[in-house]
Formats: sequence, C-alpha cells, structure tokens
Amino acid sequence: MDTKSSVIDCGTRSVRVEVVDQVATLRLDRPKVNAIDAEMVEGLRRAADALAVADVAAVVLTGGERVFAAGADIKQMVDLEHAEAVVWSARLQSTVAMLAALPQPVVAAVNGYALGGGCEFALCADRRIVAEDAVLGQPEILLGVIPGAGGTQRLSRLVGVSRAKELVLTGRSVGAREALEMGLVDQVVPAAEVQQTAQDWARQFVGGPRLALRAAKEAIDHGSEMSLPLGLELERQQFAALFATEDRRTGMASFVAEGPGKAVFRGR
Repeated sequence: MDTKSSVIDCGTRSVRVEVVDQVATLRLDRPKVNAIDAEMVEGLRRAADALAVADVAAVVLTGGERVFAAGADIKQMVDLEHAEAVVWSARLQSTVAMLAALPQPVVAAVNGYALGGGCEFALCADRRIVAEDAVLGQPEILLGVIPGAGGTQRLSRLVGVSRAKELVLTGRSVGAREALEMGLVDQVVPAAEVQQTAQDWARQFVGGPRLALRAAKEAIDHGSEMSLPLGLELERQQFAALFATEDRRTGMASFVAEGPGKAVFRGR
C-alpha cells in the first residue's frame, strides 16, 4: 500500500504538521522544553486553521520525547504590562480554543512534562495518552498568576471542581498514575510506546463517517456546557441533520445488507 504524506506550512519551525494517510501529527518543536512563545502560538493558529478544512481523519498533538511542553516562555512575559497581558492572554486562550474546536478527533501524546500552558494544550484534546514518567500540572500560582489558557475551566470539567482547585491553588504537579486515577489522562503506556499508541488510536477514524464524528464531538462539547433540556435539543438537531448526508444513507444501507461495521464512508 502506498503511503500518502504531506506537510502543512505553519510559518515557523516551532510548530510542524505532517499528514500521513489522513492522520495529522501536530508537533511542538521548540527545544529544549517547548516553551510557548508568541511565534509558537501563531504557528498553532495557522495549523488549526489548515487542519479544520484539511483531508484529515484525526490529529495527534505531541511534543518532544522528553518534554511535551513545559509552559509559557516566562522570559517573554516577565515585563508585560496589563494592557499587553490582556492581548496576550486573549490570543493564547483563543488559540487553545481553536485546537479544541477541530472537527476531527484529537489525541494528545504526552512524553515528559506537560505543565502550565503545556497541560492546557493537552486538556483541549479529546483523549490524552501519556508516558509512565509524564508529569502534568498547572503551576501558575507559584508565579503569582493563574492558568490563562483554559486550565481553570477545562481541568475542573475533567476532574471535578475539588480536584481542580487542589491542583491550581497549590501548583502541585502529578505523575502519570495519579493523573490517570483522577481522570486527567486516559491511558498510561511506556514512554517508548506513546507515539505509536496515539497513532493507532487516531488511525481507527480513517475511513470513518466524518460528519457524524464532527456532530458527536460538537454535541458532547457544547452540550456539556448547557442544561440537560438544551443539550438534548442540540443532540436532536445534530441527529436529524445527519439524515441529509450520504454517509448516513451508506451506513444504514450497509447495515441492512451486510450487518454492522462494513460500510465504506466518503465523508459527505
């Protein structure tokens, strides 16, 4: 089987996107610790814009072998005035929101440290697969600030308000096993297996019903922020809308003729 690959230009060396057989790998690459600076943020915005409309079934968000991302580049932030911080925080938070809103399933493959903004990047994924030696946390309180890219909000929705407060208020980091126990991550594997495990998870969506996957992700993400009646109405609308798609007709016809799991979807 021929491998089809391509590269998406993100305008910076610190963010790289390679697509192989419809699975995109979005890699943070700013040695030594992938500190998040303005250039990386702009690269991530370009990547998110491109991936949102690309022929991509799923996305693997990852960093280096020893560090996923160790947080914001404090050297760029130390002298910010209030007005500048308003602009920077809005840009950073909206960038993470763009990654969270990608229509494809997104899995974070985490080796080493995912701290501060790095943890917030991982939180925006649909699934988090981490190495046994991974360390995650929101240590911003130790700098006299709080998480500003979704950490107070996504973390509390994921692990509960009490646990989120304990992590954010103390700045304490957690290892992979504790992160798994509290629901911060979904799977812990040996460090050497993180990338392959994430790629395997992403690859299951190749050839899948992309419009239905997008609808499911939107219904869950947006519905979790609504009351139950409004969430159910959103689900109903998304469900009904899919009856206008070719994939729905293909999937149901295939089920009737051959049983489940045999449909070949075209993403339309």
